Amino acid sequence: MTVPLDKPITDLTANDALKFTSPPETGFVMKDGGGDNAPGKVAFGGYVAKDASGNVNVLAINCSHLGCSIAWTPADKLFECPCHGSRFTIDGEVAHGPAAFPLSHLTWKQGGSPNEIVVTAYTLKGIG
Repeated sequence: MTVPLDKPITDLTANDALKFTSPPETGFVMKDGGGDNAPGKVAFGGYVAKDASGNVNVLAINCSHLGCSIAWTPADKLFECPCHGSRFTIDGEVAHGPAAFPLSHLTWKQGGSPNEIVVTAYTLKGIG
């Protein structure tokens, strides 16, 4: 699924992240994970994150502890979970629990334009 971004990945500075959400009735497929996240589970948003070396990760928005949506805190350069206080580094590793597992990655590639990525997704129409 093609996902528009607010700016090109090349414009993302080191140690920064850019949030994106899934379109209605669509969820992104988690590539890996532990705790409340597992391969094949669904995330309804994510972050494109660039570390200090310029490496790019695309991470699911779900906290690995109990699945709450994390938020990027630029001042601290950490992802934070508002539900139970877990914190994660720019590459998704646990910086502070109670989460015991890193954030899940999403399978992605660069889209046809600099402001797009293509993420593996499920269409949820008719489920439920």
